[in-house]
Formats: sequence, C-alpha cells, structure tokens
Amino acid sequence: MKHKHIVLGFVLTGMIATSQVALADDDGDEHEGFFSRFSTSSAAIPHNKLYQESCASCHMGFQPNLLPSASWEKIMSPKALEDHFGDNAEVNEKDRQAILVYLKTYAADQKGRRLLRFGRGEAPMRITELRYFKREHNEIPKRMVQGNPKVRSLSNCMACHTGAERGDYSERGIRIPSYGRWED
Repeated sequence: MKHKHIVLGFVLTGMIATSQVALADDDGDEHEGFFSRFSTSSAAIPHNKLYQESCASCHMGFQPNLLPSASWEKIMSPKALEDHFGDNAEVNEKDRQAILVYLKTYAADQKGRRLLRFGRGEAPMRITELRYFKREHNEIPKRMVQGNPKVRSLSNCMACHTGAERGDYSERGIRIPSYGRWED
C-alpha cells in the first residue's frame, strides 16, 4: 500500500510541476498560458510524411491535437473526404487508414493531450467551431479576416500565426497581413 502512495505522489508532483511550467507567463499575456501548453504539446507530435503529402499539400497540416478522435474519424470518413469542405480529398484506403491512425493517436482527447475540453461525444468538423477558438478570435474585426484578401478565413491559421505549422499559436507570433502585429 505504501508503494502505491509513493507512486501516486510522484505522479501528482510531476503533473503539478508540468502544469506550472505550462502555465508560465513571462510577459503578462493573459492568453499565453493556453498557447504555451498547446505549443509544448505540439512539439511532442511527430512529423508524419504521409499526412503532410496527402493533406498538407492543399492546406496547412493541422496538428492532430486540435480536435478529438471522433472529429478526425468524421473528417477522414470516405464520404467526408469525397466532399472535403467543397473539394475532393479522397485517398486510397490504405493511406486513409494510416492517416486516421496518426490523427487519432495524437488527437486532443488522447491521454496526456487533453488541452481542450470537449463535451461527451462532441465531434466538431472544423477547428473554427470550437468554443475556445471562437472565444479567442471574437475580438478580431471581420475586415481583418474575411475582408482581407491575404487571410479570407479564420481557418487560414498560417496567414496570421507565424508559427502555426510548428504548432506555435502564441500571441507573440500573430501578424495580421496588411495590419501588423495583433495586440489583444
């Protein structure tokens, strides 16, 4: 019994230490805590060549930990790939399965990657549908996004987040084309 308490103590100490590092905020930016946790977690996600070649050839290769497994299952279903947000993104079955395994392995709801909260069974098809995403982007005037030909959509993360491909969405790296650095 004593052994279990010692192990539990080490686990809890590690969790607390990790959360303290992740929540560190060195410039007073109230949102940076979340972004630093996300960025740190993204660094632990390995590069997947098949995913990059198949998906990131048309759009940014969104980090798997931006959505839960159920979302990736919906997005990667054969029917959804046939009409992937208005485009045909079909891949052969072997590649589809391999990409899906990668996405689900590193999805937001997997052990050790729970950075965003999702309701039970929640499976948004778009990252822009997430409550957190909406809250973080609600102050940005439409003219800077939809009215900006260099951005056009909130799903075009790379247009404003200079480190998006690396999983760095910190506010320090936000540069809105034609407007400059974003200050919340």
